[in-house]
Amino acid sequence: MLYLKLILRNLTRHPLRSFLTLGGVVFGFLLLCILQSVVVALEYGVKNARSDRLWVQSAVSLYVDLPLAYEEKIAKVGGIETVSKFQWFGGIYKDPANFFGQFAVDPAKMLDMYPEVEIVDGSREAFLAGRTTCIVGQSLVDKFAEDGWKVGATVPLLGALFPHPEGKAWEFQIAGIYKSTSRSFDESTLFFHWDYFEKTMEASPDGLSGVGTFVFRIEPGTDVSRVMRDVDGLFQNGPQRVQTTTEAEFQAQFASMIGNVPFFVAWIGGAVLLAILVACINTMLVAANEQVHDMGIVKALGFSSPTVFGLLLGQSLFLCGLGGILGVGLAKWMELTVVKLISAMIPAFTIDPQTVGIALVMTVGLGLVSGIVPAWRLGKLGCVDALGARE
Repeated sequence: MLYLKLILRNLTRHPLRSFLTLGGVVFGFLLLCILQSVVVALEYGVKNARSDRLWVQSAVSLYVDLPLAYEEKIAKVGGIETVSKFQWFGGIYKDPANFFGQFAVDPAKMLDMYPEVEIVDGSREAFLAGRTTCIVGQSLVDKFAEDGWKVGATVPLLGALFPHPEGKAWEFQIAGIYKSTSRSFDESTLFFHWDYFEKTMEASPDGLSGVGTFVFRIEPGTDVSRVMRDVDGLFQNGPQRVQTTTEAEFQAQFASMIGNVPFFVAWIGGAVLLAILVACINTMLVAANEQVHDMGIVKALGFSSPTVFGLLLGQSLFLCGLGGILGVGLAKWMELTVVKLISAMIPAFTIDPQTVGIALVMTVGLGLVSGIVPAWRLGKLGCVDALGARE
């Protein structure tokens, strides 16, 4: 208890300096936790993707449509259980800032292929029975609760990529609200009927050029590599060559579209950590210089050099440890807010125990590195030299 009082007394000799250093550590570890969790979430989506679902896209680019006739040919490949169209819609709800995913799908096939999608309000039957019906994720309902999003409500979307032929907004009736049983499948997407999309676009002057991607599920025990080769081989001579990938590879490709996030985060995290380290080392060096005379008195009272070493090192550990704990705690407190902001892009985001553990270990390491040299220099000073420091 005496040692703790001495540590606190010395840290509060210059409260503004200690507070600013503490604030830097708190903000730094808050940022580090969030950045690391983004990387973990992106990797989670790749590592935990279903192995029995495969995606088919144009070999040229994801933005090039595939002929609709490909679906029937793909379905005839041995080992394939079911095939569904997946068309990115890219509509705007009120404002472009309200970004979320929208897909035109074959509803029954899509729900069968994605057992992790559980409709918790409304029903599957209502979704399948309607023409303009849709299902939306719980996160979207929470986000737009003030707009009255619930089962039975109508959602208008302006067709940015696919304008409505009548020049108005597309309208979708919410028939179900879903939750996901897997972190790798987000709750911020709207799924609606391909038939509604197809028939409406056929009335457009530009017509319907095709479909963006196909998703299919293979039968248990089927050789995935063989199926991928067979599908790609079907269209080797055109009219549009395809590339078949596992869901994990497709997730990785999608993540790469927003850049090399892990590399970018590593550089930012390293810079943040270095900045915190420099600030803490500077604080402890100044504190050690200010406490030379005081530690001489402590030694004169009979305390040993290891005790003096421990008192200054304890200040560094206490300051960095408290800042790290507060930073991690603040990150956990902000977790739900961050999830709402980025769930459409990174559905698996969460600050997991491993990230928290790594951050706490780093706080201890930061405290040791920041305080060990000043503490060693102060600890080795003789009593007389320390007492005469102010003379």
